[in-house]
Amino acid sequence: MLKKDNWILGVALGILLPLVVYGIVFFAMNKWGRIDSTLNLYFIKESTMQLAGVFANMFIFRYYMVNLKYDKTGRGILLSTFFYAGVFVYLHVL
Repeated sequence: MLKKDNWILGVALGILLPLVVYGIVFFAMNKWGRIDSTLNLYFIKESTMQLAGVFANMFIFRYYMVNLKYDKTGRGILLSTFFYAGVFVYLHVL
């Protein structure tokens, strides 16, 4: 199912993987990374957890573009990565 050269698959992968990675990092920080439980202070800032999710797209992008040579799927992943990066810049920088 994941071995198709389809841009819709790339967009779906590019949207879902950052959410999964962010969820894993967020729950790990809730379990083991709290500095202060009353103030919800973590070892890793919230924005860094979000960037870790977006950064995870790099690995699947490289896999689909270099190893499998699926250009359309890679473009879909890149499109969703640009979307997440734009949302991040809008929320945290501007």
